[in-house]
Amino acid sequence: MRAIPSIEQMRQRPAMGALEAQYGRAALVEALRAEAAAIRERFAAGRTDENVIDALEQAVSARLAGDSAPSLRRVINATGVVIHTNLGRAPLARVAAERVASLARGYTNLEYDLENGARGRRDVHAERLLCRLTGAEAAVVVNNNAAATLLVLSTLAAGREVIISRGELVEIGGGFRVPDVMAQSGAVLREVGTTNRTRAADYAAAIGARTALILRVHPSNFRIEGFTGRPPLAELVALARRFDVPLAEDLGSGYVPLEGLPPDALRDEPAVPRSLADGADVVMFSGDKLLGGPQAGIIAGTKAVLSKVRSHPLMRALRVDKLTYAALEATLGEYAAGRARSTVPVARMLALTAEEIGRRAGALASALASRGLTAVVADGHSTIGGGSAPGSMLPTRLVTIAHPALSAAALEARLRLGEPPIVARIEHDRVVLDLRTVDPDDDELIAARLQG
Repeated sequence: MRAIPSIEQMRQRPAMGALEAQYGRAALVEALRAEAAAIRERFAAGRTDENVIDALEQAVSARLAGDSAPSLRRVINATGVVIHTNLGRAPLARVAAERVASLARGYTNLEYDLENGARGRRDVHAERLLCRLTGAEAAVVVNNNAAATLLVLSTLAAGREVIISRGELVEIGGGFRVPDVMAQSGAVLREVGTTNRTRAADYAAAIGARTALILRVHPSNFRIEGFTGRPPLAELVALARRFDVPLAEDLGSGYVPLEGLPPDALRDEPAVPRSLADGADVVMFSGDKLLGGPQAGIIAGTKAVLSKVRSHPLMRALRVDKLTYAALEATLGEYAAGRARSTVPVARMLALTAEEIGRRAGALASALASRGLTAVVADGHSTIGGGSAPGSMLPTRLVTIAHPALSAAALEARLRLGEPPIVARIEHDRVVLDLRTVDPDDDELIAARLQG
């Protein structure tokens, strides 16, 4: 036990001094105490074959590095799921990331009117671009689409009835259910129709003195097939106008059409501009799904509705910060300039053909085969994911890999636990990589990791 130096003696060593400068005195002392205690336990158990000082220095360095490592890390997504909720949904466009970094380093005019030299409003940021791209009269941004729905319901329907089809009482990931959000808003749920079929007449029969809103919800994460039906939006709009009731539509995935995106995969996705053109008073959608921007909930619609939304007390609780506005405006700017198909990662990934992916897959398979791995290119399908376009199938080319010494599970774990983590999937006892969701700049990194 006497071989274990004091904490103060260890602090005087050059290696510990460097660690103290990096992590701070308190963290170093805590780590030294913990690792010294661990060595005493090993001595007590009869394991005394180690150089105490070297063991302490190595253990303290490893402990401090582990304790201070960020829990949020960059991950390479090789699953083929484009909008992967567990992996952070949409990756930002380069221009959006650069805009965030630029504004994060200093002050901004978040709530300052530069023209008049007085306090301004943050809820006007991104509005001009959102209105230009969607055709809305006004728009505001909150922290996600659940917040957007909650805010609209609280603003327009607290204490009164909201009419919604039974087939649209959906649940999305994480247990978010439309009826639960409606209850939190203070609105009263009024179900109409059946699970598979709802008619305009069902809505009309339910409208009464307590009706505050007709709510239409896009079932973005599932599809019902067979004997189904629901009225077109334009028909519901006409009904709402006849009874002087506002109509809101929760679009979820936030599809803003771009030339060149696969029409089949997105055939059931309602487009934001179309819903507004058809007469919806207000729509709500996500910023980090098909739009390919940061996490945000976007509320767009008429000036009359948006002025009420802006003045609701919840607006302050659900508002976004300067970095979200920075990323969103930069993303919307790419749409406005007609570049989004090639510069916004989600749009670029959706537009990739199987042939384009196949060329990259072939190059990767050849590199791996030359190093003793079994790598074969095979046909497959990517998915859109993120609660968008359920059942979507995007033709792709997969790299299937077998290692001579590792099982598929062991190889997948090696990729997942490395730096940076590479998340793949296993099919038929082989590791499968779909390069649709991999940045081309990372292809060589994947090859190097698999060859190591």
